[in-house]
Amino acid sequence: MSIFKRLIYLLAGTFVLSLGIVLTMKANIGYAPWDAFQKGLADTFGISIGTSSILVSVVVAVVVVILGEKLGFGTIFNIFAVGIYIDILYYLKWIPEMQSFLPGLFMLMVGLFLCAIGTYLYIASAFGAGPRDSLMVALERKAKIPVGLSRGIIEVTVCITGWLLGGPVGIGTLISALGIGVCLQIVFAIVRFEATTVEHETLDQTWQHIKNLVNFHKFSDSKESSLQKGK
Repeated sequence: MSIFKRLIYLLAGTFVLSLGIVLTMKANIGYAPWDAFQKGLADTFGISIGTSSILVSVVVAVVVVILGEKLGFGTIFNIFAVGIYIDILYYLKWIPEMQSFLPGLFMLMVGLFLCAIGTYLYIASAFGAGPRDSLMVALERKAKIPVGLSRGIIEVTVCITGWLLGGPVGIGTLISALGIGVCLQIVFAIVRFEATTVEHETLDQTWQHIKNLVNFHKFSDSKESSLQKGK
């Protein structure tokens, strides 16, 4: 896959992921664990939920680096893009908030599938894992615990903290925590995608890739110019 196609995947993936997150929140039956935590922080400090998402992601990324994991361009882009997209979608008010359970449940499920599609596009770009996924991997390596248990510890911790901060925890929180994995499996099966086969680039590798691409174009332009002069 060319770097330009990968960039399109990254851009589209982060937007679709953000749209899915907003839908799950507008479902109004309980936020997903991380979103409940970020909403609790946002209300506590009087900031937007998008800004809260960015701040939480930055802290998580710093912890990940301290734990020895490397970040990718996609990791950095994800930190800022998702928060900005969430705030824009909230500001535009195109998505109504549901007022009863069944419509809310339907919107939640649509949101979870969009999150899964966005995650597929984002991972397929191979520009680096998201900060929360990197934290899960870092804990697995450092604490020597299974990845499922690592994810469970993180999800339960942020959920309880979000609830204590006043974040909207409800039946939708449980559905999101259990359902996102199912939605990912369904989407990955449909597109025949194996996330474990993706080799993510670090920041250094992406930078070297870009430099090689620029140097190649400079060489091509120089060669073409020489040929024209020779004529």
